[in-house]
Amino acid sequence: MLDDVVAAWRRDGFAVLPGYLADALAPALDELTTCFPTPDGFHDRTDPRHIRFRGDEFAGIDSFPFASVELGLLALHPRLLDLAGALVGDDVRLYSAEVWAKYTDAADYDQRLHRDFLNHTLVVPSAAYPQAELFVYLVDVAADLGPTRLVARRHTADVPVLPNWFPRTDGDGDRFNAAQRRPDLYAAETPALGPAGTVVAWSPDTVHRGTGLTREPGALFTLHACFRPAAMEWGQRVGWVDRSHTPDWYRFVGRANPRQLGALGFPPPGHPFWTPDTLAATALRYPDLDLRPWRENVGSGA
Repeated sequence: MLDDVVAAWRRDGFAVLPGYLADALAPALDELTTCFPTPDGFHDRTDPRHIRFRGDEFAGIDSFPFASVELGLLALHPRLLDLAGALVGDDVRLYSAEVWAKYTDAADYDQRLHRDFLNHTLVVPSAAYPQAELFVYLVDVAADLGPTRLVARRHTADVPVLPNWFPRTDGDGDRFNAAQRRPDLYAAETPALGPAGTVVAWSPDTVHRGTGLTREPGALFTLHACFRPAAMEWGQRVGWVDRSHTPDWYRFVGRANPRQLGALGFPPPGHPFWTPDTLAATALRYPDLDLRPWRENVGSGA
């Protein structure tokens, strides 16, 4: 299955995996209200948090580490890591993770076509150093619930690295914003539809956009996990060390396994960093972390 996904992703710049994580969602969905109002709580305004989400399309974003440990574990689910490894290489790093809530009539979610690379790399995209954005649908997504729309690479072969945003109408432009509209690109959009657990994979250089919610009442919940090769130090959005002394981080680390922590840059079992002294000190910092995999490999050089 993943071979076909990789081929589509390389050819088109995106691939849709319907229901890929459907059987893994339940624990995260059980904790979703720790981050966001339910659809009813938002639309009938019984949840006081509803105010936060009004007027700004990006107001519904929470960044990792999340208040929900289960959402954090889902961002590093083994099958998501398998997919990321198939797309960008076996030694992957999670360089951004967000959960996003959108509610009908809360804000204007209808975006211009654009690419994401300007805040995903210090330089420009490169096929030799691929990055993968994985969008996990936490609910069933039909055409009226704001699906991501993507444009296959065969339609963007003439599009240079800049401008980055493409409006629907002609107007003033600059080197980042096109002055002339590209109706051909909008006509070539493919909506990414699918049941809860669907994963939409694309590249930061893929032309795409978010769309508006028209279902009344409606709510869209998604998880966005971005991966890069470990050696690609110029592909960053956040620094996990800056977030590593928070209650949410400590709760996550206490539940995570070596592979999940390794994707965040944690030294793997067998790494020369691990000595009796560093293990003892790490046990003090992370008392809930099961350090047996690291202890069992001290001095192995693996």
